Amino acid sequence: MKQRIITALILAPLVIAGIFMLPMQGFLVAIAAITLVGFWEWTQFTESKSRYIALIPSVAVLAASLFLLPTSTLELAIPSDGYQAVLLIGSIWWLIASGLVLTFPKSKALWQNNLPLKHIFGWLTMIPFLWSILLLRADHYAFDSFYGAKLVLLVCLLVWAADSGAYFAGKSFGKRKMSPAVSPNKTIEGLIGGIITAIIIGWTAASAFDIRFESTAAMLGIFIATIIISVLGDLVESMFKRASGIKDSGTIIPGHGGILDRIDSLTAAFPVFAFLYFL
Repeated sequence: MKQRIITALILAPLVIAGIFMLPMQGFLVAIAAITLVGFWEWTQFTESKSRYIALIPSVAVLAASLFLLPTSTLELAIPSDGYQAVLLIGSIWWLIASGLVLTFPKSKALWQNNLPLKHIFGWLTMIPFLWSILLLRADHYAFDSFYGAKLVLLVCLLVWAADSGAYFAGKSFGKRKMSPAVSPNKTIEGLIGGIITAIIIGWTAASAFDIRFESTAAMLGIFIATIIISVLGDLVESMFKRASGIKDSGTIIPGHGGILDRIDSLTAAFPVFAFLYFL
């Protein structure tokens, strides 16, 4: 636990600095690199004979998405139908993934021995994550180059607050398990505590950052959907790790495991938040 806290205290300022200080193209390169590492860690779930060969299809899909969709700040700032389609597909995937995790282990029979499907699951997880962050970061860029950075940080704060709130509420009041076959420590009471904590933090941050929503009701709806899907996103990665007999997705982050172990909730939260935000 001590090592986890120390690592988090080092990583959090670096993440925030990257969000605000990197120019858009530098930010794109950084997120693409994180996505690539995520794909590398995902190769463990495919249980292929060679992880390097298993990585090739994902690299091709990542390269194709960067080639087919514009990456200029101006075009990212005005989400076109192509971007919206990626966000919609990502949001639908997380609804399906949530169903898979809530019905695990019965749902395992649908995908456990299907190698192409496990590759597709990885693409549906990482590609919408990449583009949703870029679209949020570029929002209103011409008028305020930091507005999008505050949006990205807002989503991070929602997820971090939900995770912390769920942990402490679950420890104190948790009784009813959300998905005991995947993660016996996640409870309904913890989820409720996470939602309440994240709404308070998110509302405060949105006001401080002067982030504009159509209405208070719209803001709360987006917050709640994002928080719930972020918790389920954490469970989805746990489901794939459990099915593959893996404890951590990697060892790149001391005390925390791999990149996927740290961004599992964010991979779900960003596409859903972005899709609802840009509706």
